[in-house]
Amino acid sequence: MQTPRDWLTPEALLMLQTIEQRGSFAAAARALNLVPSALTYRVRQLEDALDVLLFDRSARQAVPTAAGHELLREASRLLDELDAIANRVRRVASGWESVLTVAVDSIIARNVVMDLCASFFALASPTRLRLRYETLSGTLAALTSGQADLVLGAVTMTGQPKDIHHLELGRVTFVFAVDPHHPLATAPEPLTDALVAQHRAVAVADSVSRGVGLTIGLQGGQDVFTVPDMQSKLQAQLRGMGGGFLPESLARPYINSGQLVIKQVLTTRNNTCHYAWRDSPQAPAGQALRWWLAQLEQPATRQALLQPVHCVQGHPLQNSHQE
Repeated sequence: MQTPRDWLTPEALLMLQTIEQRGSFAAAARALNLVPSALTYRVRQLEDALDVLLFDRSARQAVPTAAGHELLREASRLLDELDAIANRVRRVASGWESVLTVAVDSIIARNVVMDLCASFFALASPTRLRLRYETLSGTLAALTSGQADLVLGAVTMTGQPKDIHHLELGRVTFVFAVDPHHPLATAPEPLTDALVAQHRAVAVADSVSRGVGLTIGLQGGQDVFTVPDMQSKLQAQLRGMGGGFLPESLARPYINSGQLVIKQVLTTRNNTCHYAWRDSPQAPAGQALRWWLAQLEQPATRQALLQPVHCVQGHPLQNSHQE
């Protein structure tokens, strides 16, 4: 007798993902090189096996039901895990990973990451490189969930499994900054938490997919404008859309030009960033990961990763501390 396990194959999960991505059974059938009736029949078989409805067929689009959304979330995780298993097997056989995924926090200078990627490609190794951008606890979560092999810019490193190793990347000093026309720009210093809470804050969203995520520098009950990364936060604060903490190195050119004003606050913020990776006797680091770790041993590389590129009047401007 067949069980749901017999139906939840990688092929079936990939079929469901294709339907969601393409938006209709007909489009998904074309992508999978099937006739629509065959695809519909396979989905119905899966629904019967699970005793649930996975897609709402009342509209022209194939819209996942609540049960369908849950299965699709788990499908993505399971397929990633299967890829990770295959990667580990290949790594054991060749010493080089088939794919190396690097998760980069939004506080990290992306131009320096790209320079490192270019140097890696110059090795002509068999490893394919994959970058993903994360923020706050989502950066480390990418590593602990197996979705990344190396993370740059992790903030919190407590209570991690023994196979996760980390070293300090550097310390980041933050300043509380607002537009010169912002009400807080002329307020007496130091700004109290109560006064700051009366004005909108610009905050970078935590990219962690599960759990409550990490919140830094916000006051209870404060109006918050949430943006996806640190560059968006900078742009919002330059336009007077709110205030908040920015890395001093990122904000400095705009402070010097008068586009931002630093305000002293009672509650200051400084972060120590880390880079972290997995390594254990059962799953030893491959050649590609070792190459990246060797680059990160260089103080100049670690410093450069915490020095962003600025834009003035639409043109990139290297920070004066950048080497």
